[in-house]
Amino acid sequence: MTNPGTGRGPLHLAAAIDLPGVYRADSYADLALLAERGALDFVTLKDSFARPGPDALAVAARIAPGTGRIGLVPTVTTTHTEPFHVQAAVATLDWVSHGRAGWQIDVSTTEAEARLFGRRGAAPREELWHEAGEVAEAAARLWDSWEDDAEIRDVATGRFIDRDRLHYVDFEGRTFSVRGPSIVPRPPQGHPVRVVDATAPQARETAARHADVALVRTSSAARAGAARSELRGLAARFGRDPQTLRVFAALDVDLGGGEHAAEPGHGGGPLPTAEGPAYRGGPVDLAELITGWHRAGTVDGFHLTPVEPRRDLERLVNGTVALLQHRGLFRTFYPGSTLREHLGLARPANQYAALAGVLS
Repeated sequence: MTNPGTGRGPLHLAAAIDLPGVYRADSYADLALLAERGALDFVTLKDSFARPGPDALAVAARIAPGTGRIGLVPTVTTTHTEPFHVQAAVATLDWVSHGRAGWQIDVSTTEAEARLFGRRGAAPREELWHEAGEVAEAAARLWDSWEDDAEIRDVATGRFIDRDRLHYVDFEGRTFSVRGPSIVPRPPQGHPVRVVDATAPQARETAARHADVALVRTSSAARAGAARSELRGLAARFGRDPQTLRVFAALDVDLGGGEHAAEPGHGGGPLPTAEGPAYRGGPVDLAELITGWHRAGTVDGFHLTPVEPRRDLERLVNGTVALLQHRGLFRTFYPGSTLREHLGLARPANQYAALAGVLS
């Protein structure tokens, strides 16, 4: 479905709700509820073995019951973790949130992180992202290892599961193998939404093969558009429908303490910094930037990281988002209940059920 105001697909918006040094889940819940009030597609929570902080996936599971529509996307690394347990934890989040889970896939690159586990040393990024792609593939197979009607729950006969609808996945990767099936029934979304930051060249193949949402950090609308075209072209080469890959521009935003014009150099867009592309200005000018990039067809949406989380997210929702809604460029309510529905993505067919249908 296209947005009649732009001639493009619907605009998508997401925000980070990271709170460095904060361990109380209710602080994250407050930000998630604020983002939900603005009808944002999803919020992300960063995580890494390299820094202290709460477990992002656990925080997402804790705040899920207190939210109703917003997608919840924690970072879970594929390095030094067990793919079987990672997929089960993400599937559980999808059940807890009634179909609003996502998974931002990331890798751990440092020797210090490797020493925390002591099983292997640090590896080049190319190898780690190849492994991440294999983990994403194994996860998809494990999510499908239970067909949707595998649970019988027949008290009279004592049968809980139809074993004919459980499947071994027998996945062999370079660094791990998984037999399956999963220990968690197929998630409500079929496959929770997978998000990959595709800014680094090493991550692009994994994003094109497996991501539902790819993030691109660039200060140029033209470069964002080129990255979107490249990623969708790769997706097509890998046999995917390129229209099923959403590409978001990822920006840090500093909306200040009052309405003011964008800082010099920011009026035409964000500026590159050591931390990545950053926008500094007022909510109105940010709405203009988002409108311009989306109308030009460069991106499908934006992932915004507030420099000052509480202040900037409130100004984003009450200022920028409200203005986009007033102009008819962004929705005022959630038309569906799952994160896939927010993003306009279909629920994937179960690959094992489909194969069984072909063979029968």
